[in-house]
Amino acid sequence: MLKIGTIGASLGALMMTAAAPAKTHKEANAEAIAAAKPDGKPESCIPIRSIRETRVRSDSIIDFFTYGKKVYRVTLPQSCPRLGFEEAFSYSTSLSQLCSTDIITVLNRSGGGINGPSCGMGEFQPVTGLGR
Repeated sequence: MLKIGTIGASLGALMMTAAAPAKTHKEANAEAIAAAKPDGKPESCIPIRSIRETRVRSDSIIDFFTYGKKVYRVTLPQSCPRLGFEEAFSYSTSLSQLCSTDIITVLNRSGGGINGPSCGMGEFQPVTGLGR
């Protein structure tokens, strides 16, 4: 009988967990924007080879996750239309670094072969509170 009670309690907990609504992508990005706290002085450039992953949070915020487990937040000086929607961008540089003076171009993932606007970057502000 103890086993049945344990299974019933476990199933009840599982059903309550499954009933909880999942966060939308927009909600998760809003939480990440709020969670980041500055951690040191902004940097003008970071080595391209150190970038592990980028996450576009909005039309003006991009988080850069490095292999060294640091996270840098770039807040663009101007909003970059469709960046938050497409969540994809490209850049071109002749250096081995990505710098605050570089330009990114929004990639149109929905097809058509036409890229979106090009926008100026900003400084790389080290942040904490994002995990991973």
